[in-house]
Amino acid sequence: MADQGGSGDTGAGAVAREGAGAAAGTAAATAGGRTAAAGSRTAATGARTGATGFRASLPGAPAPTGAAGPRMDGREGAEGPRRDTRGIVRAPELMARVRFRRRLPAAPLRRWVEHYWLIDWDLSEPYVSHVVPHPCVNLVLERRGPADLAPESGVVAGVGTGLFTTELEGTGRVCGVQFRPGGFRPFLSPPRPLTALTGRRLELAEAFGRGQDAPSRVLRPEAEDARVAALDAFLLSLSPTADPAAERAVALAHRVRTDRTVRRVEHLAADEGVSVRTLQRLFATYVGVSPKWTILRYRVHEAVERVTHRPATDWAALAAELGYSDQAHLVRDFTAAVGTTPAAYARAVRSG
Repeated sequence: MADQGGSGDTGAGAVAREGAGAAAGTAAATAGGRTAAAGSRTAATGARTGATGFRASLPGAPAPTGAAGPRMDGREGAEGPRRDTRGIVRAPELMARVRFRRRLPAAPLRRWVEHYWLIDWDLSEPYVSHVVPHPCVNLVLERRGPADLAPESGVVAGVGTGLFTTELEGTGRVCGVQFRPGGFRPFLSPPRPLTALTGRRLELAEAFGRGQDAPSRVLRPEAEDARVAALDAFLLSLSPTADPAAERAVALAHRVRTDRTVRRVEHLAADEGVSVRTLQRLFATYVGVSPKWTILRYRVHEAVERVTHRPATDWAALAAELGYSDQAHLVRDFTAAVGTTPAAYARAVRSG
């Protein structure tokens, strides 16, 4: 497939023309030239970095000795990956049934990859899990069933615009990669706008041109560090290269997630010194959804996180805090994303 994202109209050229991110792009390009060499030195040490006992670190639970407390802005701390449960519907229920961990990737990958997520389960009865997707791409390698019988498989999941639902039963294992919003395109071969992936699941060969053996290489080792090292090795083998526009998209999406003053696309564009249209093209090419959708999605994530851990949430106050004109608009967005009203969700959380 031809590179549909390389023209001056897709965001990279437009951002450059308007002068946004030039200095950051230069630094990124310089650092990118060192990625492959650094990767070979850091893959092994990266496999040992960032282990998290996730259930123990849910908001409200005591942090393990020597670990930082939860980052309520959703960012990873110096000690490891982020520890919130944003996006997971009724997260405590899921954590009580599966072994869920997040791990940091090797250092050269962290500009593009937020974390790895690892799940193992052995259930006596099926459980249906729901997730309100993040505005990012995930690489999902899984085995559903006994290790000696079930096949391994892998897909690249583009940004999901609807509620993701999956049934877990018996035994299984998933090793996933959550890319940063805006961070996946440097791995995509051939390159194309991320809107081409939105709502889709691609076979590994379609996304990377290779990688069919990645599921077995990653999923078969019993040692968790070995699985993390295999993920590092696979991603580094794809030879991602620095892209100033991708760096810009990652930074902008990160600002939307962490800066509660970002409420309108036109204000974000003005703050960044670009036009609204340029911002929209950049997000379409590198994130896969619009900046407006991204702003709204992170609002819903915050609302779900808040009520999951504080069912007695004051919805009118939360609506105002998140920048909604009134409570009704928050209720509408929450219901559309989660599939139930905030009040019904709070009742379900309280009932356990």
